[in-house]
Amino acid sequence: MRTITALFVGLGSIGTRHLKNLTNLCADRGWTLQADALRSDLSRPLRDGVAALLHAQYTDLADAPAHYDMVFITNPTSLHADALTRVRGRGGALFIEKPIFSADQTGLDLADCLPAGQKAYVAAPMRWCGVMLALKDRLPGLHPYCARVICSSYLPDWRPGVDYRTVYSAHKAMGGGVTIDLIHEWDYLVELFGVPEKLYNFKGTYSDLEIDSDDLSVYIARYPTLLAEVHLDYFGRGYRRSIELFCHDGSYLADFGAGTLTLPDGTVQHYEEDVNRRYEREMEYFVDYALTGSGESCNPPALALNVLKLTLGENVQ
Repeated sequence: MRTITALFVGLGSIGTRHLKNLTNLCADRGWTLQADALRSDLSRPLRDGVAALLHAQYTDLADAPAHYDMVFITNPTSLHADALTRVRGRGGALFIEKPIFSADQTGLDLADCLPAGQKAYVAAPMRWCGVMLALKDRLPGLHPYCARVICSSYLPDWRPGVDYRTVYSAHKAMGGGVTIDLIHEWDYLVELFGVPEKLYNFKGTYSDLEIDSDDLSVYIARYPTLLAEVHLDYFGRGYRRSIELFCHDGSYLADFGAGTLTLPDGTVQHYEEDVNRRYEREMEYFVDYALTGSGESCNPPALALNVLKLTLGENVQ
């Protein structure tokens, strides 16, 4: 029976999700998983059932094994660079939660964090949802003239029972703001069409929400054969997350909230699924890449850093 070793640097909500999915995947494949955790404070309680999934917990990396098949960087974004430096050379493959760095760290040199030839993947779960996979299958034959993207939702509804004014999203100094919170949109646009030739971004605080971070971010991007419009906001009443492609035969609408793909003739294709399914597909890809893949992943750190820069309104080459 094969034994897989993994180290999780941070076990908050997203780290816990990845640990559970990795555990289930290994069980399905008949593998033994030896998962360890590097934590800043062992006295902080883990979520129910998580401790039982771990082989060991450490506060000092010197006490941990010298090498793991895979290392998951799932601590707060502002600590990613430090974590990557600390685990340098210890992981056969790295899974880095998105964004790769904080907004004020875009000038970091990846070579300072990652050894040459390091296998690494930066999380991009929107790429793995059923609707997106269906759209990507059709894309080669569509040749769109324009892409219109929107992600609109009401920040006070994000975390039921929690005062939205107290969370990081509401405060610029804490790294909040719709521009960086909704990096997924630029991630999947780059997946579909690559890096734009030119980008314009306007953002600010316009609603009556009691926040000091940006609640609206609007982009226009030019590609060789199309223009893209992107609208991100914190104040829309009712969740809207979609991309519409305008093509020679009409428009194709991928609605990620509804889990549907609407074709020009009005046909609606259904891809409804539990939200965790995209994370399961992502984990399946990463494990296969970590154990048997070669070369760069489908979302290497250099590309993820460019996506972060685009999200912040920077033009990249």
